[in-house]
Amino acid sequence: MNIGVVSLGCVKNQVDTEEMLSFLKKDGFDFVSDAAQAEVLIVNTCGFITSAKEESIDAILEMAEYKKTGRCQVLCVTGCLAQRYEQELLEDIPEIDVLTGVTQYPALPALIRGALKGERASDTTRAESFNNCGRVLTTPAYTAYVRIAEGCDNRCAYCAIPGIRGGFRSRPKDAILSEMQSLAQKGVREQILIAQDTSRYGRDLKSTSLSVLLDAASAIPGIDWLRVLYCYPDEINEDLIDLMADRPNICKYLDLPLQHASPRLLKAMNRRGDFSRTRDLLAYAREKGFALRTTIIVGFPGETQEDMDLLTLFMEEVRFDRLGAFSFSPEEGTPAEKMPDQVTKSVKAARLETVMKLQANISLARNRLRIGGTETLLVTGRAGGQYTARSQWEAPDSDGIIRLDSGGSTLGLGDMVTGLITQADIYDLNARLAENQGGTHEPAQ
Repeated sequence: MNIGVVSLGCVKNQVDTEEMLSFLKKDGFDFVSDAAQAEVLIVNTCGFITSAKEESIDAILEMAEYKKTGRCQVLCVTGCLAQRYEQELLEDIPEIDVLTGVTQYPALPALIRGALKGERASDTTRAESFNNCGRVLTTPAYTAYVRIAEGCDNRCAYCAIPGIRGGFRSRPKDAILSEMQSLAQKGVREQILIAQDTSRYGRDLKSTSLSVLLDAASAIPGIDWLRVLYCYPDEINEDLIDLMADRPNICKYLDLPLQHASPRLLKAMNRRGDFSRTRDLLAYAREKGFALRTTIIVGFPGETQEDMDLLTLFMEEVRFDRLGAFSFSPEEGTPAEKMPDQVTKSVKAARLETVMKLQANISLARNRLRIGGTETLLVTGRAGGQYTARSQWEAPDSDGIIRLDSGGSTLGLGDMVTGLITQADIYDLNARLAENQGGTHEPAQ
């Protein structure tokens, strides 16, 4: 029985897909990349913001067409949108045969086999335990995401994730390290720790922490790069940054989604922490040679021009290497949905453009500081006679690339080489293979 899968949304959802595939593989299902050849089609959906929900609905309807034009006998919908809108989806899209939420993947093979017999099924019961099931990796062989926790307790006013994924719960440390060891033995040299809030890891277990986990993980043979994403500002301190800076295989890359720089607005967002403390922490990390990444929301209810001025001044001060910005999306069931003083679409669009133009200038200036330096590069692709690569200061799927001229040398995907940075644009860099393959270069401060 051939299965085709469409996986949407964030990398946390991608890990869900990989676990789902492992259950299906163990049950004897095969996988195809051509949806027209699949007898079972699965859409693993995102339900975080309006645009993601629309993309998920479009994907479901597109896959449903293969019941008419392809070989599809069973259409499955899983993931965040299914968890959030179970009944609406079942009522509005009768082509759906199986629907599960975000934790029911162990039951999926049986539900599919039931659907092949004509039994329509739905299960969005949310389990609290973790699936120790292995994964079928959908990333390149040299890199993988490692989930260290699930759910969220932060309760930001704009966010629907706690209602979808449940409360925060850390995955047992031994299970994480065992998975990382297994991945390393298979040649996965870059491993990326993810959760809705990685910095809170271990708070519910009382016997571990992100620092303890990183210390142990960095000692696993075969892990050349260890990266951490999605930290929360008030859970990070200088000791953690010192640990990350001290371990040669931990990437000097601090991903700290701040959402805004106006203390008044951050309070309205229900974001914790002392913003002046966050400022100091970012400066400390920059001194240690870290690339700094953040995420910003513009147009939150009540946002004024004064708030925007604080944000742009802060951006000029910190000069983030990477910054993602989004317009506020009023999500159903969140406190922010019904807040007064909603910002108009036109104002949100103008403010988003202001932020992105400013960040483009900052990003270009930061990239230009790297020209002339040598850096360790991970080879990630080849197009014609040129390779693509990235350094420890570029995370996959979100940051720019480095176009690498190998000078005629043949490189393999997943190779680590030393490259000389020769040119910079707003988001990407150019490099050539360095004659001297030893040594690396810290980005200019």
